[in-house]
Amino acid sequence: MFGCVPFTFQNGRPSVEVVIVSDAKAGGELIAEAMAELLRHKPDALLGVATGSTPLPIYEALAAKVLSGAVDASRARVAQLDEYVGLPAEHPESYRSVLRREVLEPLGLNVDSFMGPDGTAEDVRAACEAYDKALAEAGGVDLQLLGIGTDGHIGFNEPCSSLASRTRIKTLTEQTRVDNARFFEGDIEQVPHHVITQGIGTILEARHLVLLATGEGKADAVAATVEGPIAAVCPASALQLHPHATVVVDEAAASKLKLADYFRHTYANKPDWQGI
Repeated sequence: MFGCVPFTFQNGRPSVEVVIVSDAKAGGELIAEAMAELLRHKPDALLGVATGSTPLPIYEALAAKVLSGAVDASRARVAQLDEYVGLPAEHPESYRSVLRREVLEPLGLNVDSFMGPDGTAEDVRAACEAYDKALAEAGGVDLQLLGIGTDGHIGFNEPCSSLASRTRIKTLTEQTRVDNARFFEGDIEQVPHHVITQGIGTILEARHLVLLATGEGKADAVAATVEGPIAAVCPASALQLHPHATVVVDEAAASKLKLADYFRHTYANKPDWQGI
């Protein structure tokens, strides 16, 4: 069900580690340093990246490290989490274009470093299967960045997605299309109805999952993800099944956590060498 992911504790970590930070910038810096440390030990690491406004502080912090010489990202590889169906790759709002602007160019990487599903394929099902296979043949994702929707979705795995799902085509909910209309001049009619997304089973095969959530609007979803039951109604709760999952949240996104004080205590007292 979960491919090659070994279900063991790693260096004494809990299955989901929650790190509460002051704000989005602090979260971005923390995660960027984890990515930089990975690249120092594995220069050709495959980084799974996500789109949207939430991960921007991560990309900005990592690009600053590259620019300062704190880390060499020249051999890094980048893998896409999802893509619109039907948008040409050169469309400014295709996720391939967005990631080129926000990740590849700031890190000084070329398109040869990038892999993603073909959203314009005539046979979308075959394109999904081909992407799953390509990820495996590339050695698997070393660190996968994730955002979370207010309904608990990760990637475009909407509520009640199978926790064993593979890369596949999904129909967007009307709310998701409304939310994404801001990227299409506010015109929902320009927002595609379908996407290709890595499935939850595919996502769980990454070696390290890192979810960043900021703002009070994500508080309920964060609480359901880490403190609620594992349930398809909250797709992100599948992170509880992973041996190395990190959830980084600002104070607002942590506001519904019953165990917030415990999470603060465990992070404050963990050994420095352990990282996140």
